Amino acid sequence: MSISIVQAMINAIDKPAIFIDPQYTILAVNEAYRDTYENEVVVGNSRCFEISHGNTSPCDKHGEECPIQSCIKTDRTSSVVHIHNTEHGKTYCDIIMKPVKDADGITTGFLEILDRIDFASADSQTNKMIGSSEPFKRLLTKINRAAKSEIAVLLQGETGTGKELVAKALHESSRRAEKPFVVIECTGLNENLFESELFGHEKGAFTGATHAKSGLIEIASGGTVFFDEIADVPLSMQVKLLRLLETHCYRTVGGLKQRKANFRLICASHKNLLDLVESGQFRKDLYYRIAGFPISLPSLAERSDDIKGLILHFLSHSELRHKKFSSAALKRLSEYDYPGNIRELKSIVEQATLLANEDLIEVHDLPEQIFARPAKPQISDSEILSLEEAEERYLTQVCESQNMSIDELAEKLEVSTRTLYRKLQKFGLKYE
Repeated sequence: MSISIVQAMINAIDKPAIFIDPQYTILAVNEAYRDTYENEVVVGNSRCFEISHGNTSPCDKHGEECPIQSCIKTDRTSSVVHIHNTEHGKTYCDIIMKPVKDADGITTGFLEILDRIDFASADSQTNKMIGSSEPFKRLLTKINRAAKSEIAVLLQGETGTGKELVAKALHESSRRAEKPFVVIECTGLNENLFESELFGHEKGAFTGATHAKSGLIEIASGGTVFFDEIADVPLSMQVKLLRLLETHCYRTVGGLKQRKANFRLICASHKNLLDLVESGQFRKDLYYRIAGFPISLPSLAERSDDIKGLILHFLSHSELRHKKFSSAALKRLSEYDYPGNIRELKSIVEQATLLANEDLIEVHDLPEQIFARPAKPQISDSEILSLEEAEERYLTQVCESQNMSIDELAEKLEVSTRTLYRKLQKFGLKYE
């Protein structure tokens, strides 16, 4: 494929895009890409990692996954979330990398398409999800992909992991962003109150209904409805909710006219809904209707690399933002397991700033709850394994404990079957 044809193809893409050869040199670029970065792109000379990261060597030399290397290994399109240095600062990008082949099937280069993730940041920014850990990046990928669709999303995670913040990110990154985002708190609503809140009611529909009231479904028209703690919807109401989702129609309480509903559905629960389905407390048909795209939110314990950044973020947005944590206090906070997750961390930061008499917050200024639970065990130098040793041990355990097919196992491990076979062969393992 000639460069002129590639350039014409890239010009037609509305997102930032480049064509790169196997040596990382940019051979074609569109204006959207040029406008994204402060560094000037010199076609035939600039390399992708120089423009996007300001590095002198590829991403995999700096602790990040290189999408080109993934394409070469799998001979398939790859994707990765990276932090790029753009004119707007350090910005998350969802990168799609596609191999481009010639008439003989030989890969001649790679098409890179960027999708900026505006709802998250690696640095402290207001009203954005903050983090840079691998579990956080995997979460961003799922949010970004789901946001572009109308598919129903189910958010599952422990209390305090930020499910409403994720729901807002899904809404604000969707085509419905200019329409309402309506939250329905399912906890504590009895059957009558739930139906009235959801569908609205007519004047005189029940005692106390002195005037007609619009329901939240009507208020959300064209936008997104977020059912928080969906597991708490009474069984008797679940069938009515299912009917709404299947028919997109409803009637107000006391009303006869059928109305049309138009909204994007997002649900959340800290409970395991499949367990509730098994115990008969949640309808199976409703579960599969709301769980079109399940997203599991990692706990803060799983995002330990993000703790320091979140502490500094909450501190910078506190009333006493001039105060600082000592290195010893930061270390002690990083060793706590946070059963209340991000919500608890924010509360701890706010308490510590108030408890500290000096501008430097020391260990003894931290709230009592930090010391009520044992610190996470630290790994000694002698216990540290090389990544290769850790991978071998893990794959050995997987081979001994699992009985799914090799294709299913590869999917669970998020690698191609070919890559999994190669790793097993490398360590002399067999998967029967």
